[in-house]
Amino acid sequence: MRLLSSTLDRVAPSATVALTGRVAALKAEGRDVIGLGAGEPDFPTPEHIREAGKRAIDEGRTRYTAVGGVPELIDAVRAKFESDNDLAYGASEVMVCAGGKQVLYNALMATLDEGDEVVIPAPYWVSYPDMTRLAGGMPVIVETIAPDYRMTPDQLESAITDRTKWLILNSPGNPTGAGYDAEALGALAEVLMRHPRIRVISDDIYEHIVFDGFRFATLAQVEPRLKDRVLTVNGVSKAYAMTGWRIGYAGGPAELIGAMRKIQSQSTTNPCSISQWAAVEALEGPQDFLAPNAAMFQRRRDMVVDALNGCPGIDCPTPEGAFYVYPSIHGCIGKTSAGGRLIADDSGFAEALLEEEGVAVVHGAAFGASPAFRVSYAAADEVLKEAMARIARFSGGLN
Repeated sequence: MRLLSSTLDRVAPSATVALTGRVAALKAEGRDVIGLGAGEPDFPTPEHIREAGKRAIDEGRTRYTAVGGVPELIDAVRAKFESDNDLAYGASEVMVCAGGKQVLYNALMATLDEGDEVVIPAPYWVSYPDMTRLAGGMPVIVETIAPDYRMTPDQLESAITDRTKWLILNSPGNPTGAGYDAEALGALAEVLMRHPRIRVISDDIYEHIVFDGFRFATLAQVEPRLKDRVLTVNGVSKAYAMTGWRIGYAGGPAELIGAMRKIQSQSTTNPCSISQWAAVEALEGPQDFLAPNAAMFQRRRDMVVDALNGCPGIDCPTPEGAFYVYPSIHGCIGKTSAGGRLIADDSGFAEALLEEEGVAVVHGAAFGASPAFRVSYAAADEVLKEAMARIARFSGGLN
């Protein structure tokens, strides 16, 4: 009898998490490595949020809470959805999880039967397909086209079958930073209205990190008739620099939220109590740092896009949000690096770049679209400038 479940045969470890671990190991060995793989802000959690976490400890808020979150955080999430997204949810329609990732995991585990299909536009966040497989479902990948990387209504219609249960939308998206505005979401909503059995996971985790006047919108807001079929997912990780605090949340139909709570009750139970109180402060406290932080990310985006577009063989679109770029390396494939490595694919490109120049990026195959790579520009300016100089030297040395 084998030790490990055959379920594990369907999934692979997270490529982004694996890269972060490898970078840490190389640095521990004394290697000069610049890691551009981690999807988290490089600045600390704002002070007023940190102080709320400290108060929670001092006040003894360290015991079990309700599975779906303390009432104060549920209320803060409901108020956020109503004020920011014009979405009204009752307390039974909201829950809090240990990060946005657990929200998605709970939803898929609670709803997918063997062979159910989940439509996922590519490039996609690395965990969407594997979480679908882990839950017994089948990812149906829709390839989008640069530079906008948005799934069209015709593509959505073509991907739908009688087994389709979910569509996952991420806007602005990881890894491309591409965003769906209200018009684009409305066009997709017209397709979804013709298929009433299909539900939608709207992953809005980068809502507050948008550029160039892009106006964020979410699907249930754009088409209220879909509200009972949409799970709207968000969290405090990205905009509030709280990745390690592990708080995500969701609003959706009470039946689904109840099922997700049941899954959570038999896995992690409640999210960290201290983190929940910090998240209350994040949502209810001062928000004046959000716009300056977005402006800082936009400035870094412009610097990185300009630098990469000046590199031989690299073509980098300009994203609407998040803190990633997703440059194509079509012009690098088939060439040989200065260190003698053949660049046969984007995995080989990323490996050679790491070994020869000490820059760690995530190869495009991990996100379902090649040949490309993802850069996270959530790093200090001087770090990004040095990394771009190394990438330019590497690409310039290909022949």
